[in-house]
Amino acid sequence: NRGFFPDHLCESGRQEMLEVLEKAGIKVIALTPEDTKFGTVESIEDAQKCAALFKAHQDEIDGILVTLPNFGDERAVANSIRWSGLQVPVLVHAFADDAGKMTLSDRRDSFCGKMSVCNNLKQYGIAYSLTQKHTISPSSPVFSEDLAWFSGVCRVVKGLKNARIGAIGTRPANFNTVRYSEKLLERYGISVEPIDLSEVFGQADHLADNDPAVTAKLQEIRDYIDSQGVPTAALLKMAKFSVVVDRWMKQHQLTACAVQCWTSMETYFGIAPCAIMSMLSNNMIPSACEVDVPGALSMYALQLASGRPAALVDWNNNYGDEDDKAVFFHCSNLPKDVLGKAKMDFQAIVAGDVGQENAYGTVVGRMKPGALTYCRISTDDVNGNITAYLGEGQSTNDTLLTFGGYGVVQIPRLQELLAYICNNAFEHHVAVTMASVARAVDEALTKYMGWQVYHHR
Repeated sequence: NRGFFPDHLCESGRQEMLEVLEKAGIKVIALTPEDTKFGTVESIEDAQKCAALFKAHQDEIDGILVTLPNFGDERAVANSIRWSGLQVPVLVHAFADDAGKMTLSDRRDSFCGKMSVCNNLKQYGIAYSLTQKHTISPSSPVFSEDLAWFSGVCRVVKGLKNARIGAIGTRPANFNTVRYSEKLLERYGISVEPIDLSEVFGQADHLADNDPAVTAKLQEIRDYIDSQGVPTAALLKMAKFSVVVDRWMKQHQLTACAVQCWTSMETYFGIAPCAIMSMLSNNMIPSACEVDVPGALSMYALQLASGRPAALVDWNNNYGDEDDKAVFFHCSNLPKDVLGKAKMDFQAIVAGDVGQENAYGTVVGRMKPGALTYCRISTDDVNGNITAYLGEGQSTNDTLLTFGGYGVVQIPRLQELLAYICNNAFEHHVAVTMASVARAVDEALTKYMGWQVYHHR
């Protein structure tokens, strides 16, 4: 609010905004008309009350919405946020004026006030986001899109700042590609919890075939995916592996994991863990191959934004001579949400080395057609920062006969993107989710995590 502007607009504007937020299923924490005039913020005292309220509910607040029914007091906005101590995303919204109501008693001037608020937030070092249109009615469908987008931004930021990634085993020796810095991740609140494969194998070997947890997991595997033709002995090993991993992840409160999936697992335990990893990812616990911890983090960021499972794939093949198409592939552990029909089989790539009987557990299927978002997060150890690239494309129905988990994708200006990936030494792995959420992930990683992000458009 700003007193010498028509403050009755704050009373009606506040009510309109609260109704829109309630309809969107968003819980609101705000001053009431009993706390300040109309429940608005204008004076230093108002800002102190708002800051105290936010501080008291800091564990419940994922983001802040600044809404300007009139010009607004930019200092009160900035002080409220600074004094609250909250480090969450901020969305700045301004009501639109009615060209037929530009009298002294009805002019909002929020158009101008929004610039002043943003100027002050910048001075205070407070990161903020903007609606698609400079001024907009809360009842507009476009503002509903803004709310959904900003909610995604908030989920990504909150999730990443508290992420705990499990590293199951060490990276395969031939995969220098997936080297990363735990220390850089820790700087941003992302912790890594390791466990050696010997511990997992040992604990699994101590589980009896008729252990209730094992039999329940065995049924869960069979219910999850068609495993016809897969030996029961292999399914039992998968169930035991899954029980151990589930317990370990729960004990350490982990949000995602990355697994040493080949060839130690097949050689010394006798299965491919892909189906178990697929189940984890499909249950919203991202699981990445080859101990690719930043890959698991990339999956987690996409999952937070989309509310859907994510997969980790290889940029694997060109698709004929079509410059804007490529083949995504993994052996695979892709979650069913990404695939059409899926079945369990043996890992065809390593079976020649370890024997088919030791390689059962992969998930075979083709990616569904539809919109997708891709993302890759990487630690730049040399320069001491975290980088990422992301963008959107389409999974297509183009003809392709191969094995594993795969799909043909179409991405505008793909050759430029591939050159960017190579010139900046990104990994061959990329995370994907079947939704269009690149803008939300970009905003979260760039403005609120402070990472260097290339958004390919």
